[in-house]
Amino acid sequence: MLELMKRLVVGRPLSNDRLGEQLLPKRIALPVFASDPLSSVAYATQEIMLVLTLGGLSYLYLAPWIGLAVIVLLAVVVMSYRQVVRAYPSGGGSYEVATTNLGASAGLVVAAALLVDYVMTVAVSVAAGVDNIISAFPQLNPWRMLINLGFVAVLTAMNLRGVRESGRIFAVPTYLFVLGVLGLIATGFIKMIFGDAPVAESAGWRVTPEPGHVGLTGLALMFLALRAFSSGCTALTGAEAISNGVPAFRAPKGDNAARTMAAMGILSITMFGGITALALLSHVRYVENTCDLVGFLGNCATDPQRTVIAQLAAAVFGGTDSPMFFYIQSATALILILAANTAFNGFPLLGSILAKHRYLPRQLHSRGDRLAFSNGIVLLALVAAALIYAYKGSVTSLIQLYILGVFTSFTLSQVGMVRHWNRHLRTERDPAARRRMHRARWINAFGACFTGLVLIIVTITKFTHGAYLVVIAMPVLFVMMRAIRRHYDGVTAELVPEPGGMVLPSRIHAVVLVSRLHRPTIRALAYARATRPDTLTALTVAIAPEEVRQLEREWDEHDIPVSLTIVDSPYRDITGSVLSYIAGLHREHPRDLIVVYIPEYVVGRWWEHLLHNQSALRLKARLLFQRGVMVTSVPWQLESSHADQERAQDLGASAGLTG
Repeated sequence: MLELMKRLVVGRPLSNDRLGEQLLPKRIALPVFASDPLSSVAYATQEIMLVLTLGGLSYLYLAPWIGLAVIVLLAVVVMSYRQVVRAYPSGGGSYEVATTNLGASAGLVVAAALLVDYVMTVAVSVAAGVDNIISAFPQLNPWRMLINLGFVAVLTAMNLRGVRESGRIFAVPTYLFVLGVLGLIATGFIKMIFGDAPVAESAGWRVTPEPGHVGLTGLALMFLALRAFSSGCTALTGAEAISNGVPAFRAPKGDNAARTMAAMGILSITMFGGITALALLSHVRYVENTCDLVGFLGNCATDPQRTVIAQLAAAVFGGTDSPMFFYIQSATALILILAANTAFNGFPLLGSILAKHRYLPRQLHSRGDRLAFSNGIVLLALVAAALIYAYKGSVTSLIQLYILGVFTSFTLSQVGMVRHWNRHLRTERDPAARRRMHRARWINAFGACFTGLVLIIVTITKFTHGAYLVVIAMPVLFVMMRAIRRHYDGVTAELVPEPGGMVLPSRIHAVVLVSRLHRPTIRALAYARATRPDTLTALTVAIAPEEVRQLEREWDEHDIPVSLTIVDSPYRDITGSVLSYIAGLHREHPRDLIVVYIPEYVVGRWWEHLLHNQSALRLKARLLFQRGVMVTSVPWQLESSHADQERAQDLGASAGLTG
């Protein structure tokens, strides 16, 4: 049944030679890798207003300048990463750039930052999407958490089906969102030109300033503006995902990735700038606590405020019951939820590279049935779901942990690119190529300075609001990855063959464990004899004297040609008694090999596993730690195992037809 469910969700397995079919054209790669930065325009403006209105409405005059700064930053990052994807098309992105040019430690800092940011991308994107659903259907608010977790599960299943298949699914909502937002902006400005300027439902509301935020001047005002700017920088999240996903593009990979990144930048800047301008011109009000709104008609304790984009859609298209309002809300909710797909593609790819370099468990480098990195996908889903649950699906709370990691990777990546161009300029002699390198170096140098400054701003302004958790998580991940690498290096060194080639053991001592005389025991004895060991012992532990006497009688009746050795166990400890006997045998023959044969039942039903082989499992687990000892399981298939195998074959055949 589990196999059938897996095939229905994931689909039929794909062979390795079909990996090329999973490569993406630009029109599919854009929604797959850029859905996060494209969708973040739906809440980036909202986050700027959320901070500025802490002091009432008097500070909203700063919003245009903050929006302009975010646009400049986005343009710089896009231009900088266009250099990255062309110079490093292998898909390592910021991690590869930092590792190659700044060293392994810098690369691990970038990797830790990106891993944290990918988790945050899933949590924030899904939570923001659910917010927009609740803006259209407020009655769903009590089920906010369940809806969040349900969407994470759906995204996980879709990505397990493979990059290309999930890309087709995600492409339509992404393009619907882009067309909807561009239509919203165009319609809003056309109405303004013709004298019918849209007015938001919150335009008449007044905001009660938070204590300590009234009449700010000087450094205090600058800090508020910088904090609003750092919140608006959420518009840049996911901008580096294309650089990590270059191997998924069709050839020429680097050029196609660069063109896709340019398209992403143009669309993101246009939509973010348009929404910000339209929100200010239509007098949208948005606060963290609706109880601070004077004139708010809902219950400030329970009724959620509509998002900025929802208020704009209602103002531009004629109310919350208009078809275009529901179109915008549906498209926004879908793109925000599917924006998590950026992380579902970036996290497993980065995890695979780190696993290949032995900084993460090797399982993350393995592809699943659909040629996707399934273990990375599942790991990301579990961590993001736990984070959503811990923060109750609150975008306002989760957003404080956001973007710190991404700007760490931005900065180190651009510093690494400057060193990359410096190295190539030392050897390049072609004047045209040198001019291109000088231009690229200036772009990356400016990007490094700009994103480094933003990193400082983000760290300072968000630290006490939750970003300290990211500051803790990144070093923990760094230390963990270094520890994993040390472990793998130590294991590799320990497993290097000794000089002289294969060394044979002096003698082999076979020990067959016997609980009672039945077919599995006889098979184990026969198999052990067939290996022709130097000594062969049938070992049983005496728990009950009458059972031992019965075993001895049956042994003689069947004329078993192996002597039966009985070990007393007055405290009924089978595992301890066997281990003690094996340890004594090893002390007597320290250079010899001891092979322990354990007869086991093979059953077909899950509940039968609870009834058999429990002692064998515990004993095997202990014997594996004994030096000079090998453990051999001798299976005996019961009838239920044959029936289960036939059912599995039937289910596999039906899944192949329906998958």
